[in-house]
Amino acid sequence: MAYVIQDSCISCGACEPECPVSCITAGDSIYVIDESACIDCGACANVCPVDAPQPK
Repeated sequence: MAYVIQDSCISCGACEPECPVSCITAGDSIYVIDESACIDCGACANVCPVDAPQPK
């Protein structure tokens, strides 16, 4: 199950460098996870100050 970033994202960028497979990128207004590359490790969720990454 991949993680997805919810609308609560504040675009702080804390999640992007934590992803071991580099599947997080900056979108237009929030960060976006490439679900096909996500390995469901939860590293992004562990560092997010607003709990925006959630399991799909």
